Amino acid sequence: AYNIHVNGVLHCRVRYSQLLGLHEQLRKEYGANVVPAFPPKKIFTLTPAEVEQRREQLEKYMQAVRQDPTLGGSETFNSFLRKAQQETQQIPTEEVVLEVLLSNGQKVKVTILTSDQTEDVLEAVASKLDLPDDLVGYFSLFLVRETKDGAFSFVRKLQEFELPYVSVTSLHNSEFRIILRKSYWDSAYDDDVMEHRVGLNLLYAQTVSDIEHGWILVNKEQHRQLKSLQEKVSKKEFIRLAQTLKYYGYLKFDPCVTDFPEKGCHVVVSAGNNELNFQVRLPNEQIKEGSFKVTRMRCWRVTSSVPMSNGPSGTSPGKSEVKLELAFEYLMSKDRLQWVTITSPQAIMLSICLQSMVDELMVKKSGGSIRKMFRRRVNGALRRSDSQQAVKSPPLLDSPDASREPMAKLSSKLTSVSLRGISHSSSANDVGANDFHGNYAFEGIGDEDL
Repeated sequence: AYNIHVNGVLHCRVRYSQLLGLHEQLRKEYGANVVPAFPPKKIFTLTPAEVEQRREQLEKYMQAVRQDPTLGGSETFNSFLRKAQQETQQIPTEEVVLEVLLSNGQKVKVTILTSDQTEDVLEAVASKLDLPDDLVGYFSLFLVRETKDGAFSFVRKLQEFELPYVSVTSLHNSEFRIILRKSYWDSAYDDDVMEHRVGLNLLYAQTVSDIEHGWILVNKEQHRQLKSLQEKVSKKEFIRLAQTLKYYGYLKFDPCVTDFPEKGCHVVVSAGNNELNFQVRLPNEQIKEGSFKVTRMRCWRVTSSVPMSNGPSGTSPGKSEVKLELAFEYLMSKDRLQWVTITSPQAIMLSICLQSMVDELMVKKSGGSIRKMFRRRVNGALRRSDSQQAVKSPPLLDSPDASREPMAKLSSKLTSVSLRGISHSSSANDVGANDFHGNYAFEGIGDEDL
């Protein structure tokens, strides 16, 4: 059997014959010219070298299918992975109660089946909160890890190819939780969400939480104004003021390492406003800040090195030695592209953020609406709960902590990581074209734009 990892954690084990069955089904549905080539059958027993070669070919095949918008989004592909996940983790289909957190720490308990996919669970949470159907698509479920100070570290956005209950319970670690957050980047869409009471409450709770965790930067005067609006329960005005603050609507990632502007720099990356923002601590301890616009990234890729161990599935995923890197090729000036690499356990989450920013930009460019982009299938199979749960208001903001530096204790949290430069070499180990995420929102620019 072959192990399929998601974000460095075992998702499922599948046999060659199962993958071949998936391939044949995809060919039948989409045609041989759309589906990538599949590693051929062999008549004789494979040698160890051939087994490794086949594993590499299958890995490339799965990545190519996943990255194809038609195949990767198909129900055939996604249901194959969901079924394999459930079988591998040996969790029978039964009714369970799943706890989903809101940004203010409130718990929403929903009764679901262990075999319910991400979309079903999201709809069950929305139903429990009384969030209207046309706003469900503005929110997503995220797998997070609770840190000691009560903040969250984002592992990934739960995808359509997984079963949330199985994903979180198979980690065997109570620090991992599922949280509901907004999943769009352009704050202009806040207006749609704020039209409805529950949408407004969810957005308000998230904004308060992001300010409390220091994700949104607030000076003393702004803090005083926010607190005053909070005391008056002026939620819309509170959000409007927050929208003007630095890093509003950004996702902040854990401290990690980058090779820009030089190798081994410690960095805090935030994603938002169609950019990746870097706060870099240079070797001389100086802090520099800069942003990389998603429209100037020609392409990007995530690479991972998974240790060759056959330990039991689900053993301490947080301590896994998997090294993940996100590298993007950036248009630094009119004629100069440069690779920038981030080494972080959250590399896949960063890639998902980039992809969703690009998707949102492309929808806007084509004149489409976000509601259409998020239109969800209606299958009528969802068991709607009668008891609606209200979203509670968060407690008042604490005074800003004068000692809280945005880059506090970075050096103590990290040890230096050596980075592998990405070249355009044609060596046998080089990554094929299928491993790249091409960026349809990429724009050529003149020097006067820089």
